[in-house]
Amino acid sequence: MDHLDLETLIARITSTPNPRTLNDYFRSIPADTREVILASTLPSGQDPLSVLDVRTNTLGVVYILSARVTVHGAVPPPWQVVDSFCHNFDREQARHAPERVVILGKNLTRLALHYNNPVASILPLRALIQRYVPDPSYLTSMHPQFLLICVCHRRFSDALPFLNHPITNIDTTDMHYTDNLIYHYVGGIALAALKQWSNAEEFFEICVTSPGLTPSAIQFEALKKMRLVQLISKGKMCPLPKYVLPGLSRMFKDSPYSSFVNAYPHDIELLREIGKKEKGVFAADKNMGLIHQAIDRAPRWALKKLIGTYITLNLADIAREVKIDSVDQVREMLLNMIESNEVSAQISASGTVTFSDPPPTFTQSQIDQLLRVAQMQSSRLNRLDMDYGRSREYLAKAVKYDGGSGGGLGRGGGMEEDMFMNTGPFAGAGQLDTYGGGPHASQTVWGEESMFGS
Repeated sequence: MDHLDLETLIARITSTPNPRTLNDYFRSIPADTREVILASTLPSGQDPLSVLDVRTNTLGVVYILSARVTVHGAVPPPWQVVDSFCHNFDREQARHAPERVVILGKNLTRLALHYNNPVASILPLRALIQRYVPDPSYLTSMHPQFLLICVCHRRFSDALPFLNHPITNIDTTDMHYTDNLIYHYVGGIALAALKQWSNAEEFFEICVTSPGLTPSAIQFEALKKMRLVQLISKGKMCPLPKYVLPGLSRMFKDSPYSSFVNAYPHDIELLREIGKKEKGVFAADKNMGLIHQAIDRAPRWALKKLIGTYITLNLADIAREVKIDSVDQVREMLLNMIESNEVSAQISASGTVTFSDPPPTFTQSQIDQLLRVAQMQSSRLNRLDMDYGRSREYLAKAVKYDGGSGGGLGRGGGMEEDMFMNTGPFAGAGQLDTYGGGPHASQTVWGEESMFGS
């Protein structure tokens, strides 16, 4: 190979119109040599990024940016160039080098820390992911990093463009088993902080029910939060699917959370006692905010259970049943529940409460919307089923695990265990502590318990 320097590479970038050819050229250069050259400056001292256009020369720019954020001692790229690239790069060129896009995305937070503005990475990283993926149904290895920085800085709403779209496809570039767990776990935290309880429960459940050889610590943390979210939003714990790893249920049963769930919602004093006794455990798990909200809502759920038995009750009887000392507090709670359509009831002047079935609240437009969503989900499932049926990898594994039984996948969970190994940078981690190095590394993923505050 001819003598290489940065000027030669820049000339090749600007004179090669075919991105595939350019990418093959870069790959043909020994990695160590290539990265050092790409991370350098021109002989004149000029930044090579200043002579390239982020859209026209996307492939060359992403090679340079990814080198300069990883090579030790390299001059960090100007933030303005990085931001412009994330919002304007050419999708087709970038997809010729997906590993370089991922390297850049995973190092944006560290680069923002270098410029003493960690929050600045949120919008560029979101734009980078949105432009990179073929459609919003794709999960990449950059998604967990994005959610971590959003939750660290309580920018929960910034994550909604991703969280509002179900994941049905995977970009496998530098993807690990735990990326799926972290994405849905941290996504559940963001949704719980926004009090989108149903969506938060769904994200935690996806994390909890992900197949694997052994339970992950992330899954156990997700299970704890999912149970608390269920108490807050439904007043009870919902059964786990049968395919959940059995070890998770045993771990939960042996934890203080099991006692809390079993006392819910009737024994409010016991709930408070457990909350006080196990405060150290709940606080270490960053779940005190959810614990407080669950306790605060316990009287409401106790009242709603009474409605299934009684048509009329006196305010004093309700106060005694739900363990509230003041009749005035019961009246205030009941009026609030009526106003928010949690119950349908009337309170007489004498303090007698008459419960009734709530009137239908569905409009025709809401029904039409639900039908459209059902049709869309049905079409998506049919498409996925067809894709799996055509998948060479799936068919090969189906034959491999058939075991000569004449059909089926043979060895039960063997296929899933082979596809989803419990590996990756967070495997077995007791808690996701940081989102990156630097002076802000002590900040925790979920910040403080007040993010779940009532």
